[in-house]
Amino acid sequence: MTDHLTKDDVARLLSDPSPSSRTDLAAKIAHQFDSPALSATERKLAEDIIRVMVADTVVRVRQTLAENLKSSPSLPRDVALSLARDVEAVAIPVLSVSTVLTSADLVEIVRSGTDAKHAAIARRPSVPADVADALIETASENAVAALVANEGAELGKGSLDRVIDRFGASEAVQDPLVHRSRLPITIAERLVAVVSEKLRQHLVAHHELPAKLASEVILQSRERATVALFSGESDEGALERLVAQLSRTGRLTPSLLLRALCTGDIAFFETAMSLLANVPMTNTRLLIHDAGRLGLKSLYDKAKLPPALLPACRIAIDVLKETPYDGEPGDRERHRRRLIERILTQYEDLTPEDLDFLLAKLGDIMHTGDRAA
Repeated sequence: MTDHLTKDDVARLLSDPSPSSRTDLAAKIAHQFDSPALSATERKLAEDIIRVMVADTVVRVRQTLAENLKSSPSLPRDVALSLARDVEAVAIPVLSVSTVLTSADLVEIVRSGTDAKHAAIARRPSVPADVADALIETASENAVAALVANEGAELGKGSLDRVIDRFGASEAVQDPLVHRSRLPITIAERLVAVVSEKLRQHLVAHHELPAKLASEVILQSRERATVALFSGESDEGALERLVAQLSRTGRLTPSLLLRALCTGDIAFFETAMSLLANVPMTNTRLLIHDAGRLGLKSLYDKAKLPPALLPACRIAIDVLKETPYDGEPGDRERHRRRLIERILTQYEDLTPEDLDFLLAKLGDIMHTGDRAA
C-alpha cells in the first residue's frame, strides 16, 4: 500500500466499504493533508472527506485520523474539536499536542472531560494559565500532579496556592511541585509545612527560602537525625551532598554552622568545615576535637569564618562533648541550658562586644529551637 491516495483507493472503497478499507483511506488522506503539492481544490476535497470520516461509526477509523492529524497546523478547528470531544482513544492524541485548539476549547473540554483527557491536556507542551486554572479546579489528583510536573504549564502564585489548598497532603502532587524549576517564596514557605523531610531538603537547597526559614528547616531535620549520626548509622554521602548544595547556593552561612553546633549537630558542622576549609574529613575531625586550642582556630581561619563567632563555636563543641544528645526526654533542653550557662560563665573571656554579639546570635537560635520543639 502506498501513502498516496489514488483512483484505485477510491475504487476499492466503493467495492469494499469495510472498516479496514476506510481506515486505510483515512491514513492516506491524513498523510497527504499538509502536503504543499495539494491544490486548493484537492485540499478542499480532502477536508470534505475528513469531515465525513470524523463521523464514521468505527472508532478505529476516527482514531487513525486523530493519530495522523494531531500535529497538523492546517487541520480545520471544527474537525479538531470533533476529535477532541470524541472517546478517549480518539481524543487524547489531539488533546496532547494539537495547536489548532484554543484555550477556550481546552477549558470547555476540561470542564466536561474525563481524567484521561485532563491528564493529556496537563501534559501538553504548553498549558496557558486559564487552562491550568481550570484543571486545578476540576481535575483529579493524578492530572494535577502531571500539570505541576510540566514546566510548560503557566502556574502563577495564585494557581500554586490553589494546588496546595486542594492537594497539599498528596505526595503525588507534592513531589513534582517541589521539583519545579522555580517556585515563589511564599509557595515554598507553605510547602515546608506539609512535605516530607526529603522534600524539605530539596526546597532548602533549590529554592529561595528566606535565610532564617531555610536554617530552621535544615536544623529541624538534622536535629531529628542526631542520635543516628552519633551511632554511626547516618548517610554521610547524603550529608555531604546537602552541604555541597548549600555551599553552591550561598546558604552555608556562619550563622547556620553556629546554629548546627548549638542544636548538637556536630556531623553537619564537621562536613561544612571540611568543605569550607578544603581539608579532608579525617583531618577536619582531628582539628575540631583537638584537646588544645589551636586546632579549631587554624581550621576556622582557613574556612574564613568571622572571628567573632569562634568563641561560641568552641563553647558549643565543649558543651556537646560534656552533654551529648542521648535520645532521652529533655535532651535538647538540657543541651541548650548548658550552652547558655557556659556562655554566661565565660563572660570574662569575651569582650563586651563579642558577648553581645554571641548572645544575640544565641537568642535567635534558642527562639527558633523553642518554636520547633
